[in-house]
Amino acid sequence: MQIEGYWEYNKFYEEGVYNCAGCATPLYKSSTKFDSGYGWPAFFEGLLGAINRSPDPYGRRTEITCAACGGHLGHVFKGEGFKTPTDERHCVNSVSVKFIPANSAA
Repeated sequence: MQIEGYWEYNKFYEEGVYNCAGCATPLYKSSTKFDSGYGWPAFFEGLLGAINRSPDPYGRRTEITCAACGGHLGHVFKGEGFKTPTDERHCVNSVSVKFIPANSAA
């Protein structure tokens, strides 16, 4: 069963910015998005200072949250071998971000 919204931006590649759905802080440029094959939107880096990282209680994953409001975005994984500049995969839940097209008025 697919829950509507969770994968909304997975196969979406328009030019623009992904903002926090909770507070509208810009988090990711569309140029950092890539197809990881995992079914969730993936980015190889966030905007400078926009995302906080913290280990989960079990030490298996690193949670990523909006630096402005603390909203949960997903998890970041490193060293999976993706051919990206950072070798990171920010696995982001589509309901935690809102896409703003590049051609929209600010």
